[in-house]
Amino acid sequence: MHHGGFRPTGLDDESWIGKVFLYRPDEAVPLDESGEKMLPLAQFYLPGLPFCSPLLSDTRVLTLFMSRTFPEQFEEMGRNWLIREYGSHERLERREEPVPVPSLKPFPLRAELVGADFPLWDGGVPPELEEEVLRLERAGEIESYYDIISHTYEHKIGGYPSFCQSGVDPGEGFEFVFQLSSDSKVGLNVVGNGSLMLWKHEGTGEWVLYYDFY
Repeated sequence: MHHGGFRPTGLDDESWIGKVFLYRPDEAVPLDESGEKMLPLAQFYLPGLPFCSPLLSDTRVLTLFMSRTFPEQFEEMGRNWLIREYGSHERLERREEPVPVPSLKPFPLRAELVGADFPLWDGGVPPELEEEVLRLERAGEIESYYDIISHTYEHKIGGYPSFCQSGVDPGEGFEFVFQLSSDSKVGLNVVGNGSLMLWKHEGTGEWVLYYDFY
């Protein structure tokens, strides 16, 4: 997903980074555990995307909020970060809620379908594929795994997480859903040019947040 070079449509069926404007009538910007308003990080209108996780098949709009101080990795959702999911049957209001200052610079997002996104070498390569790559390297047929794969490091829904350090496994039943990467135009810096990565459990619907950085 990218931004810049095009104007916002002003319609509700648009995805944004650094902005949330769709709420249920009884909702406002959530508060963190210190009682401060969280930052609106992103709003995704899922029917307008070329790809979406099957775990979001019943979700029309997804919004993400986070405390100005990053939560702990794998911290339970609710205290310092929050995802809201809305189905097609829910009535949403368009509102410009006051948010903390300074905040992020908002941009509308435009999605493009990426035909192939592979896991990073130290971030989830299946053992059988790892063995085959090592065999090809020993045989001199390739110099590196990265000669034969591509990986998208930007904001994305689907694909594989962009770990900066050794990859992690959030546990059985969790599927990687989306990430937001550090973005200087937006003013988003994940500690040290890292990425926020989010998984959802296929059975319970629980969300997990992890991030790392250089």
